[in-house]
Amino acid sequence: MAIDKEIVQQISLKDKLQAAWEVFMVSTKLGLTSFGGPIAHLGYFHEEYIRRRKWLDERSYADLVALCQFLPGPASSQVGIGIGLMRAGMLGGLMAWLGFTMPSLILLILFAFLLQGYGIGDTGWIHGLKIVAVAIVAQAVLSMGQKLASDRQRATIAVLAAAAALLWHSPFNQVMIIITAGLVGIFMFRRKDTSSNPDVSVPIRRTTALLCLTAFFGLLMILPLLRLATGWDSIALFDSFYRAGALVFGGGHVVLPLLEQEVVSGGWISKADFLAGYGAAQAVPGPLFTFGGYLGMMIQGVTGALLATFAIFLPAFLLIVGTLPFWSALRKNPHVQGALVGINAAVVGILLAALYQPLWTTAIQQPMDFAFLAILFLLLVFWKLPPWIVVIAGALGGAIFTVL
Repeated sequence: MAIDKEIVQQISLKDKLQAAWEVFMVSTKLGLTSFGGPIAHLGYFHEEYIRRRKWLDERSYADLVALCQFLPGPASSQVGIGIGLMRAGMLGGLMAWLGFTMPSLILLILFAFLLQGYGIGDTGWIHGLKIVAVAIVAQAVLSMGQKLASDRQRATIAVLAAAAALLWHSPFNQVMIIITAGLVGIFMFRRKDTSSNPDVSVPIRRTTALLCLTAFFGLLMILPLLRLATGWDSIALFDSFYRAGALVFGGGHVVLPLLEQEVVSGGWISKADFLAGYGAAQAVPGPLFTFGGYLGMMIQGVTGALLATFAIFLPAFLLIVGTLPFWSALRKNPHVQGALVGINAAVVGILLAALYQPLWTTAIQQPMDFAFLAILFLLLVFWKLPPWIVVIAGALGGAIFTVL
């Protein structure tokens, strides 16, 4: 009997490892081919995971996407981690994140190496990348505004949030803006009927989930204390990127002002290098949060790149594992629904503020810059070209303008 039980356990372990390896291979394929940002990523995931492989049904996938839109952090990465968790447990979640993240991280580390080693920071094509970044964030503001701040009440929250982000300079301004918007949303937008929200079954124990949530909040409180107590650069780097990953709602482009505040205002890298890397991040597939790896490379080399990448994605992993088992009950709460509406509107405002400072004020310096920006925006929004093509056009245009 004992021998039979041991054989069953070995078979079970083998199946789990095979499932995790399959998750890794599929997610790596997506990491190499998923251009276009978080919304496009969700389309790629749906095609590969749901339609082709049928790892989840449509209802469960929609529920998972809803949860990840609610949580802070990179929504598309969290959806991928969630699918990996459901497919192959905790190891599957880790493999899904690793495969989807690794290709863009490697490319951005190489870009940072070139920027440092060959002194290309002041070249015309780098300035072109900065203008591309303005165009892409402007597109994101327009798209998100149409969905999340399309009426008078939500537009008002967005504009007030933008004003507060621009006029109130504090390490805690984004957090306070989001909290305030959530409280306003509870009173203005709470929904009475949420019974139509579907349930979802999750293979994660609630004790494991609670441990992950405890780790998420514990690190958020302990890391700043360790930073002050030790004065170590690595602790400071980990703290800054963990906080950026933990406190940004909306993911993607919205992390820009938090990271700029941490690494540029903190004196770690120049604004020019920051914006050059942000422009390059638009040209690679996979999650935009790998921009943290570029910044870490610029600050502390390869070790810094790996540390920053792990730190900025860690909150997303802890949160998706920690909340999945409780999501079905939580999303039926009308107060949660109302808070989410207010927070989403504030996210639009925070992104609008980032469009102006630091992007616009740094990249748009003369009429030619504005004219080129208008062309790139036209290609993105009305011609609907893929972002990586617009990035190449921006870099080439910047180089040509320098010669002229």
